[in-house]
Amino acid sequence: MNGPEIKGKKVLVTGAAGFIGSHLTEQLVQRGCSVTALVHYNSRNDWGWLESSSSDVKSSLNVQLGDVTDSEHVHSLVQNQDIVFNLAALIAIPYSYHAPESYINTNVRGALNVVQAAKRSNKTKVVQISTSEVYGTAKFVPITEYHQLCGQSPYAASKTGADQIALSFFHAFQTPVTVIRPFNTFGPRQSARAVIPTIISQLSAGHETVKLGALDPTRDFTYVDDTVDGIITAGFAENTNGDVFNLGTGFEVSIAQTVDLIKELMNSQATVQVDEKRLRPEGSEVERLCSDNSKVFKYCGWKPTHAGLDGLKAGLSKTIEWFSKIENLERYKTGIYNV
Repeated sequence: MNGPEIKGKKVLVTGAAGFIGSHLTEQLVQRGCSVTALVHYNSRNDWGWLESSSSDVKSSLNVQLGDVTDSEHVHSLVQNQDIVFNLAALIAIPYSYHAPESYINTNVRGALNVVQAAKRSNKTKVVQISTSEVYGTAKFVPITEYHQLCGQSPYAASKTGADQIALSFFHAFQTPVTVIRPFNTFGPRQSARAVIPTIISQLSAGHETVKLGALDPTRDFTYVDDTVDGIITAGFAENTNGDVFNLGTGFEVSIAQTVDLIKELMNSQATVQVDEKRLRPEGSEVERLCSDNSKVFKYCGWKPTHAGLDGLKAGLSKTIEWFSKIENLERYKTGIYNV
């Protein structure tokens, strides 16, 4: 992976136990950063997906259990850091219909706590990790960073709020902030709430019928290694403060086409059934997402290595390989649908 020289940088990753957060944390350690990983508190001292990291990575980490909504703890962690990658968030869109207040508390208040702490430190940069969901259904494609924002779910609205809180601290207090919006990241360790792991895990478990939500929406699927490389490249790049960058491939594919690709790669003849429980409320489904990544290439030199149809297939193959290992598949309850 290319990008800026970051060896020796002091870095805090919030949400480090999650899907993207664990991959990012590992890559930062491997590139020589001194990494503090904030993991949501639990009495088991469970580090989430960081438990799957190599012993070299784990021994190099300063793991802190806590909660991004605890302002004093966040303040203590942010001090003396060069940069904070804020990935701590509730992310499941269906659950946001049931518990929207939780999303405001974690996603918006959590972001506020991070930028307030950075403001007090007088030197710490914040990289706020957003989502393409803040754009809603595309009004034009490819979607640029100047596309209107439209919260079609409480989750999307909370992430919009988090972005704006973070950017407001740049404008009001000159706190160094960069917002990064990944498009539909996928890969090993992803929650089965996301569509690609949902498909692969059901097929890997031998289900003859794959249950899904809407099949017509299109997505810009970005392999996790590319997303992580983009986060690091744009996050550490100079002259990106106060700016927003999309991370995507610019390749648009429907959910139905994605199912067919995965079935082909897995030599499956399974049928697909639309499960009413998995459909978003009317007006909340984001029908089309496709990124314009020209800005991040222009300013930071980033572009995805898994691009186009061939790139998507390569990423899917790696993801299928990971899910096909019994020790990984056993972590997923393929016969249960959880919001």
